[in-house]
Amino acid sequence: MSKTIVNYSEVEEREYLEEIKAKLYKAINDSDQEIDSHSQDIKEYKEYLWENKTGMDHAEKVSVRQSIQQTALTGENTVAKKNRLQKLLKSPYFGRIDFVQNVDSQRIPLYIGIHSFFDPTLNANLIHDWRAPVASMFYDYELGEASFEAPNGETKGEILLKRQYRIRQGEMEFMLESSLNIHDDILQQELSQTSDEKMKNIVATIQRDQNAIIRNDKSRVLIIQGVAGSGKTSIALHRIAFLLYKFKQTISSKDILIISPNSVFADYISNVLPELGEEQVRETGMEELASELLEDKYKFQTFSEQVAQLLEKQDKKLIERIEHKSSVYFINKLDEYLLYIEKEYFQPTEIMVRRFIVPAWFVKERFEAYHRLPLMKRFPEIVKDVVDNISIYYKYDVNSTERNEIRKAVNNMFVTKNLRKLYKDFYQWLGRPDLFKLAKGSVLEYADVFPMIYFKMQLEGLKPYRNVKHLLVDEMQDYTPIQYRVINKLFPCNKTILGDSNQSVNPHSSSSAEEIQKVFSSADSMILRKSYRSTYEIIQFAQKIHRNPELIAIKRHGEHPVIKGLQNEEEEVQAVHDLIMKYTKSSNNSLGIVCKTYTQAKYLYDQIQDSPEQINLLTSESVSFVNGIIITNAHMAKGLEFDHVIVPFCSSNNYKTNIDKYMLYIACTRAMHKLHLTHAGEITKLINN
Repeated sequence: MSKTIVNYSEVEEREYLEEIKAKLYKAINDSDQEIDSHSQDIKEYKEYLWENKTGMDHAEKVSVRQSIQQTALTGENTVAKKNRLQKLLKSPYFGRIDFVQNVDSQRIPLYIGIHSFFDPTLNANLIHDWRAPVASMFYDYELGEASFEAPNGETKGEILLKRQYRIRQGEMEFMLESSLNIHDDILQQELSQTSDEKMKNIVATIQRDQNAIIRNDKSRVLIIQGVAGSGKTSIALHRIAFLLYKFKQTISSKDILIISPNSVFADYISNVLPELGEEQVRETGMEELASELLEDKYKFQTFSEQVAQLLEKQDKKLIERIEHKSSVYFINKLDEYLLYIEKEYFQPTEIMVRRFIVPAWFVKERFEAYHRLPLMKRFPEIVKDVVDNISIYYKYDVNSTERNEIRKAVNNMFVTKNLRKLYKDFYQWLGRPDLFKLAKGSVLEYADVFPMIYFKMQLEGLKPYRNVKHLLVDEMQDYTPIQYRVINKLFPCNKTILGDSNQSVNPHSSSSAEEIQKVFSSADSMILRKSYRSTYEIIQFAQKIHRNPELIAIKRHGEHPVIKGLQNEEEEVQAVHDLIMKYTKSSNNSLGIVCKTYTQAKYLYDQIQDSPEQINLLTSESVSFVNGIIITNAHMAKGLEFDHVIVPFCSSNNYKTNIDKYMLYIACTRAMHKLHLTHAGEITKLINN
């Protein structure tokens, strides 16, 4: 830097903040002038084009249009720059480190913010982007020896000063010296805050283990196993922002795809990337992907419907079907059957065109010659070879009618092209016809959807999504090995896969990080063990329901969870209503009432919706997240967080099975600050008193 900044006292820091704000105001004003200038240039170009449209030749018209496009693009970049500057104006930076390479080097104060800010008058970066290599030291080191990976290699030195700030709406609320591990004080303060309407960025409080995941740019496939409340989704989104920053020449937001569990969760996380200065990325769900791949030809059960069915009915045969189709053994058998189809289902016969005969052995030979193609993609190639064979050996040109007859003859050599029949036949071949059962209305069970897609992929072929350069898969535990096999084929790009095997809403079909790694053999796996969302007391309570030995609870203390027993359901509904009224008088921003099933959530909503407060029912049909009071089921609540959570109907006859245990654990770990559980009659034995 060309200017040494000292600012040792808080007064000096506050004065410096005002200097930075003044520079930002000037930069914003300059941007406005640039935007006006670009707009005027475009207007003049267009007027010139209109006035001289008859006198210009084609080359000149093309040149003027290119000038308009280039000026518009430059204007758009200036608008984007102005937006970044306006964000910085509210909170220019959150951290500072003073770094010196050696005793003879100049001490360099580095202010770190959500974006960089370059001052052309000083020819220096006054604020460094949190994603810049030099900024990594803020997250990875305390005072003392430190280093970072610069473009020309590792740079070593010493951190002499480390500070943290909270600046909101341009005002410094406080400044802290950090001589211990990174921002413990600020982290505690941030965690104590009430929830926001959407997930927010965490650039000011990224921890060292999280930073290692975010800045990992070597792993082609990275699997993140994170405990409840570890911030894994936020970390994955920050990782995307980092990759977009580092590889801006080769990848942009439009090249990213997120597979998320539902539309509500997609909306909930939608603020993070824009807050980090990146455009929103595309999002889809497994069901949407399945509909597209099956071309909307088959009706199928959704994952939510499968989970609801498991929770409301103890159907052992359904569980057996799901577990069987969620195993690696099942995939191996599918592959065996596909080989069997290739050998047995295509029965070559001779083809006669006029008086010319194409022998069966020739058809068989051509079928086997195209073994690298999906089976049904071979038929057009066989037809082409038959036509060529007749032309070469019999000197006869096949007409269009005859070509259609040949095509029909070749297609008829295969037992059936009906995908569902072929898939159903698999279970006959397996000797387990009972494992295939259509749901009500001839709808495919959810467990059969991706095996069908795998069949289609192997038999008919499916084009990979080459336009996706990075795939992010959230809630990894809810997808089966066959789903990952399909994903691996469809998306031959880099991937970030994250989740928590302890938060599966269907433990009968869940996948662990180790099982997923078997599909992606070159994948790297990283673990997030620290839980930040809930207070220590809430986490310890949840651990008694479903122990996760990997989990380390941050010691942010709060109220102990409260369990309230009532005489009957009517009293319990009233107790929930009373808790809602207490919440409305508190400083909390969000209340989640999390039931086991949607049916229970709807029942409770109907009972208390005449409350004076606005209450929102969150369902699988919902498309957006709304802060305030929400009633939903555990499946829909997964990934969300609330200041205060109420878990009703915690009786022994409601929460009793293994899958119920997962639901109760998920419900309790949604709470940040307060947790209440209610029950009528005997309390569930899943709560270890």
